[in-house]
Amino acid sequence: MILDIAPTELLVLGVVALLVIPPKDLPKAMRIAGQWVGRARGMARQFRSGFDDMIRESEFHEMEAKWKAENERIMREFPPTAEQAALMAPVPQDSPAELSEDALAGTLEPPIPAPAPERKRRATTPGKPAPKRPAAKKLAAKKPTTKRPKPAS
Repeated sequence: MILDIAPTELLVLGVVALLVIPPKDLPKAMRIAGQWVGRARGMARQFRSGFDDMIRESEFHEMEAKWKAENERIMREFPPTAEQAALMAPVPQDSPAELSEDALAGTLEPPIPAPAPERKRRATTPGKPAPKRPAAKKLAAKKPTTKRPKPAS
């Protein structure tokens, strides 16, 4: 811990604070002291997490180097056979520039559009027109009207 303060030292500081700081200012002083302690703990926590991250990263690099060395040792002791080497070789892929237009035309199919959903129609009786939808009304901006009372004469 960064601030190594024993409980007895805290008790002595509390007694001195009660004697020096007036009772009405004591809550304010305690709040300020609490803020300082909180900031110190936050900085200590941030330092500790950064240090832990550096240790974790260095351990990762060490482990990676060990795995690489072990893999090389195994490959030297047990070299791959011709069949295994053929299986491990990368598979050559045709680039689009090498493919002919006929081959490309046969592989690409146009997408099939989905049928549009049917719309439901309102049932109307014969001879009557379909009911109209209510028109959207524009709301006029109302000016606030403040009427002043007439002065009594």
